[in-house]
Amino acid sequence: MELSGLNGTTLAYIGDALFSLQIREYLVQKGLQRPNDLQKESVKYVSAVAQAKFLTLMLEQNILTETEQTIVKRGRNTNIHSRAKNADMMSYRYSTGFEALWGYLHLSKQRERIDELLAFVLAQEV
Repeated sequence: MELSGLNGTTLAYIGDALFSLQIREYLVQKGLQRPNDLQKESVKYVSAVAQAKFLTLMLEQNILTETEQTIVKRGRNTNIHSRAKNADMMSYRYSTGFEALWGYLHLSKQRERIDELLAFVLAQEV
């Protein structure tokens, strides 16, 4: 698959699914079992505001490679026709960039890098 031809929205579509699943697995491993508790906790990670915060921290701490930053920009600058219910447009764009990064790393089979960035996310205060 040629990743350079995929737009930011497509990468974000994949990244959203993967990141959501990873967070759900993490919460179950922590011992949460009730669906209501799982949902409440997962929103702390998978909301547009949370993902924008994680991405901002990654950028501030300069932990992304140049290629990863380019992918984030591709996702962030994509022509978005929808809007998150509980986020401003800037947070929504940053979260799309975050998800695009996750999608790119997954499709390019960079599992170790995904694990590194996931560890960074899980180490943050939510």
